[in-house]
Amino acid sequence: MNRISTFRAALVALSMVALGGAALAQSPAPSPAPSAVPVPPPAETKSPADAPTAEKAPTPAPPPPAASVQNADPFGEEFTLEPKKVVVMKGTANWDAAFDTLIDAFKALTALLDKQGIKATGNSMIVYTSTDDTGFTFLAQLPVDQDVKSLTKDMSMGKSPEGKALKFVHRGSYDNMDNTYEAITNHLDDKKLEAKDTFIEEYITDPLKTAEDKLVINVYVPLR
Repeated sequence: MNRISTFRAALVALSMVALGGAALAQSPAPSPAPSAVPVPPPAETKSPADAPTAEKAPTPAPPPPAASVQNADPFGEEFTLEPKKVVVMKGTANWDAAFDTLIDAFKALTALLDKQGIKATGNSMIVYTSTDDTGFTFLAQLPVDQDVKSLTKDMSMGKSPEGKALKFVHRGSYDNMDNTYEAITNHLDDKKLEAKDTFIEEYITDPLKTAEDKLVINVYVPLR
């Protein structure tokens, strides 16, 4: 049973409003009228400080800056996944402890790379291979540019998924991904598209260092 169809949370629609400002018109200073007859110098010479100052037109205030507009993330964007060399850890999890299980898998892979002085060359990923109402099986993947040694029995070297997919963006905690998957379901239904059984989450923010409510996750849905 596909995980996407199990989520029933309502999609919250957000609207953006752009504010603009109008510039104030600048009035030119009036030109002094020319003297018809030369004026003789005054009998008593005054210092420049004592001379009256011509009244200047007020400087107009600058227009208020337009409010910045944050463009919505592309939703359902066509995308081509490129295969990458990855170190893989397979596992299973129930939905109640889903995020903790995924974090443990990323920690195990990261510790292995650190021990061998290898740095990941891309974002961590989760590939869901099967799901049901109680839990799921998954592949945790970290991109690398070389083979990793001393793999445990649940680890292997492999390739990340490739091919055409639709890209969706989730921002926020893993628990709130129900809303994202509900929106994905609605999008597929509206477009009359059928997804494959496998789908992928790419963690744009490092899940080991980022507060859970600050996560940014790309969700890739391969189509049949």
